[in-house]
Formats: sequence, structure tokens, C-alpha cells
Amino acid sequence: MITNKGKKYKTVDKELIKKLGSLMCTYEEIGFIVGMSGENVKKRFKKAVEEGQANGKESLRRAQFKKAVESGDTRMLIFLGKNYLGQKDDPNSQENLEVLPWEEDK
Repeated sequence: MITNKGKKYKTVDKELIKKLGSLMCTYEEIGFIVGMSGENVKKRFKKAVEEGQANGKESLRRAQFKKAVESGDTRMLIFLGKNYLGQKDDPNSQENLEVLPWEEDK
């Protein structure tokens, strides 16, 4: 235990906290694993958890893009298009209500 002005702190592996954050564990789940309350984890290790979560999101995003592009996964391509390119399935949008131009054969 580490003491600081009369307070006792349990020694916790910060890298473990970060790894658990990258798996999107909640503060309560991390606390259960390391033996402290979720509130204490949040107070003492919020930055490490958030950094781990950012790394986890980056890994997930990379895997989604890889699956979509390399394997041509249509569902994943649609999902990414909607979320990153603003594409949508809205048959009632203004864009779908405009009359297409008509040209006579020459």
C-alpha cells in the first residue's frame, strides 16, 4: 500500500487498467478485477481508462474498415457509409423527389 497524507492507496497496475479500458470494461468491472470500487477507479485512473477506450475504439474501427474494404462486406460498407459519409436510406428525402432530367435521342 502507498500512503499519501494519511490516506492508504492500493497499488494497482496502470497498464492493466488501460488494457481493461481498451476492452470497453466499465469502471465497476475494472474495479471488481483490481479489487476496488468503480468510483475509486474513476477518481484515480480516469485518464488511463479513457486512453484505453480510445485505443479500443481505434482497433475496432480499423477492423471494421479492413473487413469492409478487403472482403467487400456489403453490410459493413453500408454501415460505414451511413456513419462516416452521411449516407442514408430515406426514400422520402428531397433528393429522391426531384425529377430526373430527360433528353431526347438525337
